Amino acid sequence: MSWFKRSKEGITTSTKEKKETPEGLWEKCSNCKTIFAADDLAKNAYVCDRCNHHERIGSREYFEILFDEGKFKELDKDLTSGDPLKFEDTKKYTDRVKATQSKSGLTDAIRTAKGKLAGETLVIAAMDFAFIGGSMGSVMGEKIARAIDEAIKSKCPFMIISKSGGARMMEAGLSLMQMAKVSGKLGQLSEAKLPYVSFLTDPTTGGVTASFAMLGDLNIAEPDALIAFAGPRVVRETIGRDLPDGFQKSEFVLEHGFLDYIVERADLKKTLALSLKMFKN
Repeated sequence: MSWFKRSKEGITTSTKEKKETPEGLWEKCSNCKTIFAADDLAKNAYVCDRCNHHERIGSREYFEILFDEGKFKELDKDLTSGDPLKFEDTKKYTDRVKATQSKSGLTDAIRTAKGKLAGETLVIAAMDFAFIGGSMGSVMGEKIARAIDEAIKSKCPFMIISKSGGARMMEAGLSLMQMAKVSGKLGQLSEAKLPYVSFLTDPTTGGVTASFAMLGDLNIAEPDALIAFAGPRVVRETIGRDLPDGFQKSEFVLEHGFLDYIVERADLKKTLALSLKMFKN
């Protein structure tokens, strides 16, 4: 005997009537695997309220978090990479750039913008890992240089949000030249007596770490961010030894004197506003 018996026929839902759940309504924490409504995760600055894991986010999200009312003016929006070396591996570099632009909606691995933070003008250059791993190429160097010029012109602080796998191999030496180019421009910012805030997020590695990411008047980071030149696996294989717990995480880097402080994403705007106010005074 069955417990439940259908009293009427024809009450089943046809395949055509079934509704699929739209994509993007739910997000999963990449650390503890907790499921969240996408809107709830966004309201919490993309930080898991169970394990405090800071999900990787892009320039758009950082601009919305930092700029007052999410309003800003994007700088040099249409600047894109050339292909002076005619590079080709599994595909042509030009094809790879076009495919990534189409997929990500970005023109390159960094966006620069000018807006207000707590009522004060600020220029920010924010990297996007979704664009070829946030790799540093000639466009990144040029956009940062122009953003620094804008900060000097506006007599306002300048901030770089780093999230990068390092130099872009498809541009070879031209990519490595950006380390010196940006560092030189930061020297001009210093001569103008304007503060530079370097904000290191997960991951900040390679040539970016080896140059301008560590040159801030303030070097700050998000919790549990990988900050390194070479990654832990490469270091372990090179020296043939086990590494300390948390090696090259932001907490480890802070403990060894390379950071000024670590800040939760939810506290980033108010903490940054206070720090910049101290420089101004």
